[in-house]
Amino acid sequence: MKLVGRILVFFMLLTQSHHVMAWGMTGHRVISEIAEQHLTRKAKRNIEKLIGHQKIAYWSNWADFIKSSPDSVLLKTGSWHFLNTPGNLTHEQFLLELQNSPEQNLYKAYQRVKKDVANKDLTIEQRRQAFYFMVHLLGDAHQPMHVSRAEDLGGNKIAVTFFGRGSNIHRVWDSDLVDNEKWSYTEYARVLDFEKSFYKQYTNSTLEDWLYESHQMANIIYDDVAKNNKLSYDYIFRFKDPMENALLKAGLRLAKELNEVFG
Repeated sequence: MKLVGRILVFFMLLTQSHHVMAWGMTGHRVISEIAEQHLTRKAKRNIEKLIGHQKIAYWSNWADFIKSSPDSVLLKTGSWHFLNTPGNLTHEQFLLELQNSPEQNLYKAYQRVKKDVANKDLTIEQRRQAFYFMVHLLGDAHQPMHVSRAEDLGGNKIAVTFFGRGSNIHRVWDSDLVDNEKWSYTEYARVLDFEKSFYKQYTNSTLEDWLYESHQMANIIYDDVAKNNKLSYDYIFRFKDPMENALLKAGLRLAKELNEVFG
């Protein structure tokens, strides 16, 4: 079966999947929807030439989805979705960790796929897949538990209850907090992206800065869950705003990156 055919089959299976995915399906779609609202006209035209008329949000979970692909190359992309570092690093220490980190991690994979999207020596299909990864991985970079610690698998080993239901702190940040709000992805994008000044405010920085923000937030999450792993209304009260700020920043910054490449 051709790759495109396999992808379509996988998307049908994805709607039935209960596996945890970075930001969850809704979160990644929110990020993509926000980004699409801030694209230049030229960027929109060039992206449409690459992926067709589908909204970017349609493809925003593809990179999670193909981790189950029988394609041996795609199977090796799992480590692209996260960055492991020690906790509580200074900015200088964090930058050094980035420089010395393995090639197959979020930081270095994102930079590669961004270059591939712009590389017209590659085939359309290669550039298209790089685009799907670019959209998804920048979202992952803003999920704090994807920029966290290897010893607990980014919080997957830290058991919690969320309103009495068994979960883990990684899943809470992937999907529990987002899904608790009960918005569709288009509604959530409109709710978050309400001030024009946000774009300039949040895009005047670098990928390294964005990852360090997630690192700092992860430190707060780790410290908090060590004190209390029974999460309910108080947790929502304290962490809803940071979660939503991360989604908004990811969307605006994705727009900035796509405008650089396409427009």
